[in-house]
Amino acid sequence: MPGPAAETAGTARGTTGRAPAAPRRARASASMADVARLAGVSSQTVSRVSNGYAGVTEETRRQVLAAMKELGYRPNSAARALKRGEFRTIGVITFSLSTTGNVRTLEAIATSAAAEGYAVTLLPVAVPTQDEVRGAFSRLEELAVDAVIVIMEVHLLDAATIQLPPHVQVVVVDSDAGDHYTVVDTDQHGGTRAAVRHLLDLGHRTVWHLGGPEDSFAAQRRTDAWRAALVEAGRVPPPLIRGDWSADSGYRAGLELAARDDCTAVFAANDQMALGLLRALHERGRRVPDDVSVIGFDDIPEASSFLPPLTTVHQDFAEVGRLCVQAVLRKMRQVGPERGTTLVPTRLVRRDSTAPPPRPAR
Repeated sequence: MPGPAAETAGTARGTTGRAPAAPRRARASASMADVARLAGVSSQTVSRVSNGYAGVTEETRRQVLAAMKELGYRPNSAARALKRGEFRTIGVITFSLSTTGNVRTLEAIATSAAAEGYAVTLLPVAVPTQDEVRGAFSRLEELAVDAVIVIMEVHLLDAATIQLPPHVQVVVVDSDAGDHYTVVDTDQHGGTRAAVRHLLDLGHRTVWHLGGPEDSFAAQRRTDAWRAALVEAGRVPPPLIRGDWSADSGYRAGLELAARDDCTAVFAANDQMALGLLRALHERGRRVPDDVSVIGFDDIPEASSFLPPLTTVHQDFAEVGRLCVQAVLRKMRQVGPERGTTLVPTRLVRRDSTAPPPRPAR
């Protein structure tokens, strides 16, 4: 006589007049062999369906999945991982999800990892200390990841007391540690230079800079590039003003800059600070771009809706995430370089917040 699976399949094909069998009660300890018996297939076929391998007909796949559902069977992912020698999971360590760069980079990493069949496990570090970083890496063995992408100040990884789990490959985002790690970064220097040159080409005598936090690698590189671009053009860099990436800090800096008649152009290290700067200039009666030109960095989706629409440096976060995932996969497969930096190009997006400086009164 045909088994339950055959009867069920026959009913679906309309080859039997029997009423469908009542659903079985799910077993908490159902095995692959149980699924194979119910579906009327071999254990090898169940394994192939569980792992998503090709070579299984759609009808057979549906039978196996139906049997799994009826028995409450869940494939043992840990056992499969041990057999394959990988867990198909990438860990991401980061300090903060409050900044645009970190959030959009994490989103891009997760999207790219999923396209490659990998999951992402986020390991947040509460405070930027070596103890916290050590703790994050020590949890990697429990979380069973194949590789790690680090979005943080890399000098915290240089402590001799931090031991990376064996066989776990590491790629670092947004860092100048290319001699020690595999690094993926935005071309901070090129983007900043394009912003400064654009303002100088419009006729501004110099460019003020609203920089990011002192402990940020990205902020420091943008500050260094701003200063170098002015010196290269034979201009004297004005005093640096720092913010903390937030619109509030941009607003406070904007109140200071609005009081200066010699400030006609400002390059802000990110778009949020540029937003606060625009508000302060507006409140103090300094028109943008008639009196003061403003450029940001990031090109967040809202930048085109600022008043006026913001000229800014576009970062390709999707490409940063894709390259990070590709880099860890190459390292896992031992087909990529152990160290070095890959730079993702930037581009200046010109909108309505920049113009030639006001003509001096006669």
